[in-house]
Amino acid sequence: MARLISGINGHIQGKIGTVIGSSWKSIQYIKGPYKKRTAKAGPGEARNRGKFSMAHFWLQPLLKFVRQGFKGYTETVEGFNAAKSQLLLHAFEGIAPDIRINPALAQLSFGDLPLPGDITVSKLAPGQLQFTWDPAWLGVDHDKDQAMMLAYDIENAKAWFTTMGQFRNAGQDILHTDPTPGKAWHIYFAFNAGDRSRQSDSVYLGEIVM
Repeated sequence: MARLISGINGHIQGKIGTVIGSSWKSIQYIKGPYKKRTAKAGPGEARNRGKFSMAHFWLQPLLKFVRQGFKGYTETVEGFNAAKSQLLLHAFEGIAPDIRINPALAQLSFGDLPLPGDITVSKLAPGQLQFTWDPAWLGVDHDKDQAMMLAYDIENAKAWFTTMGQFRNAGQDILHTDPTPGKAWHIYFAFNAGDRSRQSDSVYLGEIVM
């Protein structure tokens, strides 16, 4: 049984016969019931499924980071799904079945918040990464932007990150990670507006071995 929201002219919530009414992000949808597929997937579709699965598992440890990094990506897509779309479009290399994700091409934040051109990262101590940037590059209007820092151990599917680091006017911040020697971390950086209304594109800063 379905309900009519706001009377006969309102949207449908629930199922009427073969029609299902639902909503997402205040957008109303009408769709048909799920139909079980009987045909086998072709070679092209199987390759796409493989890439989709790789992208999903590569991003899984970064879920909380990309939720903020891709906030407001479009009216209907944001967060994990938006990050996965970017990864599928831009970060894969090779020809199936020999395909891989290039960490340098992965984007973990998307937006129009400006970035300085002098962002650096270095090992400060075991398990500590120091990020620096020009604190005065944009002036006081962006003083309260906050650093988004991420170190990703892809081999072990482990990530250390924050989306609420030091303010832009601090000019530096420290990210604490696993101090175990030999760990290889892929490093990303972005800025997050103080009011969480927007964010910058992410910057890939290379690989660091602890």
